[in-house]
Amino acid sequence: MSVTSDKPADPGRVHCTVEGGIARVVFDRPAARNAMTWTMYEQLAEACERIRTDRSIRVATFRGAGGKAFVAGTDIAQFLDFKGGDDGLAYEKRIDAGIERIETLPVPTIAVVEGWAFGGGMVMSAACDFRIATPDAKFGAPIARTLGNCISVANVARLNALFGPARVKRILMLAEAIGAEEAQACGFVLDVVEAAEIDRRADTLCQRLLEHAPITMRSTKEAVRRVIQAGLPDGRDLIAETYGSEDFKTGVRAFLAKEKANWQNR
Repeated sequence: MSVTSDKPADPGRVHCTVEGGIARVVFDRPAARNAMTWTMYEQLAEACERIRTDRSIRVATFRGAGGKAFVAGTDIAQFLDFKGGDDGLAYEKRIDAGIERIETLPVPTIAVVEGWAFGGGMVMSAACDFRIATPDAKFGAPIARTLGNCISVANVARLNALFGPARVKRILMLAEAIGAEEAQACGFVLDVVEAAEIDRRADTLCQRLLEHAPITMRSTKEAVRRVIQAGLPDGRDLIAETYGSEDFKTGVRAFLAKEKANWQNR
């Protein structure tokens, strides 16, 4: 999880280039391990809209700049201004909308993960159809140890479907990061490739997908999404309770001060 200010000196950028039917989206803020600012979320929305509406695009890849991280979380300094559970509800709704934009794209999507994919970055990679990773890749969300917040039920469902409930509890409750080898063993990661070869592996996978029937793939990924989201329970009470707690306020202050939080269970 990474921290920025409300108006960071480097707001970062999200680039989207298109060539040969492939859209390549890059999260570009390497000095902060590509931690997402609101500017970057807005540009991500624009990139997703371009991919959604340009029928020449048949495949999309997502990756972080710099080779050290995919996305290491999101801007959390704004949490200092939260007054209660309603602020948490609004925040998680906004994050869910961003994740859904990736998940509902009508073309196959590939997350190319080098290094960290933490917090929102892990969920963004989970919203893609396939993930390839370098051996040093790690997936996690150490919020139980750091901020004391929670994630939405929709995001729990996404992670549950890919990792299984036992690993999700390790990630979210024990604050453990899952390495590339284990992520591949459980099926979350398609392939683990050395950094020098990952571009070639991504291109090979893109070319393979370009040869397949686009409507079949679109129908398949949407069917899988609907199965995962079917009957999704209302989790707003959980978000409101967690973000409205004194422990959450304590966690944010301790995290920003680089101290250990003293949880009071209230």
